[in-house]
Amino acid sequence: MAEESEQSSGRPDPGTKPVHMGRRTVLGILGLAGIGIAVGAKVDNALGSVSSAVSNAIGVPLPGDDQFRFYTVTGSYPVIPADTYELTVEGMVREPLRLRLADLLSMKRTTLVHRFQCVTGWYVPNVHWQGVLLSDVLEHAGVAPEATALRFFSADGEYTESLTLAQAQRPDILVADKMLGANVTADHGGPVRLYVAPMYGYKSIKWLNRIEVTNQVVNGYWEDNGYPANAWIGGSSSVSVVP
Repeated sequence: MAEESEQSSGRPDPGTKPVHMGRRTVLGILGLAGIGIAVGAKVDNALGSVSSAVSNAIGVPLPGDDQFRFYTVTGSYPVIPADTYELTVEGMVREPLRLRLADLLSMKRTTLVHRFQCVTGWYVPNVHWQGVLLSDVLEHAGVAPEATALRFFSADGEYTESLTLAQAQRPDILVADKMLGANVTADHGGPVRLYVAPMYGYKSIKWLNRIEVTNQVVNGYWEDNGYPANAWIGGSSSVSVVP
């Protein structure tokens, strides 16, 4: 699959265009790789069957010591100055929020040390992430009792993702503004991105600029192309949390 693909970040090789995968392309790859996979088969088996084909088709290793790969569904990515960045939290909340980067930096900070796992098979171990727990952001906004889910929107204008409200309350999901020991760069999804530690990277939406609290799960970009909405990594959610 590709996203990790989209949301597996990284730095494009100078002179090389970011990988662009349209929906039709993805569906074609999934169709070729998925021959023999019955509808309703276990998600883990399906992911394993398609991962190598998609990785060979679209993976772009990055030069130097950055072990991430770079993907984009739009052919480019937004570059947002830190001093103009704003995260909107709206929908079924008591108090809609418009958070500048300075606001996020002033909130309680959490550091996670965890691998970033792409659904295509590659991963980066022991990545240091820092930011604000998604649950803390939601607490500031005040979630309505009837709310059950979240939608996430990217500043690229195309990418979306979702989580259930129960998933969003986990202690290993960050609204992250730092990774790899520095500010999140534009090619890695900065100034602010989501990091969903226990799920494959396509859930960790880059260039996060809007969160909508809703009463139903709405498929994200890659779910519309056949990816599972619950993208647990092999059933494992082990993570180190540093106050």
